[in-house]
Amino acid sequence: MIRPATSDDVPAILRLIRELAEYERALHEATATEEQVRAHLFGADPKVFAHVAEHEGEVVGFALWFLTFSTWLGSHGIYLEDLYVDPSVRGRGHGRALLTELARIAGERGYGRVEWSVLDWNTPAIGFYESLGARPQDEWTVYRLTGDALAKAARA
Repeated sequence: MIRPATSDDVPAILRLIRELAEYERALHEATATEEQVRAHLFGADPKVFAHVAEHEGEVVGFALWFLTFSTWLGSHGIYLEDLYVDPSVRGRGHGRALLTELARIAGERGYGRVEWSVLDWNTPAIGFYESLGARPQDEWTVYRLTGDALAKAARA
């Protein structure tokens, strides 16, 4: 079952975020707290959204996303920040169902795309995404300002 996340799901979502970070070999970078996740997902004016996958009444997966805008398409899109399904229930369609729900939302609202990033070495995820018809955008390179570099750029 796929449904929009509720405030009660925050502990499960944070647990899954940490599992994802551990899988991606970056657990030390996962510093979000329940309070932060709750505030951003369920505060007065949320800018980020989440759907969860349930199996036998337990949250076993999530998709966390936000809106983007394409000047070329002249429409919003969905950026999928994180998609994760507990390894114990993988292969049962939860990941596909989460992506299907985002695609349904995009189509219903007239959004032009759903996009995300995947680590180069994550071949199981790449195979899964390509099986859905997703294609890599290898002509683009992602850049990021964070930490000291972000602070320095803000002072420039």
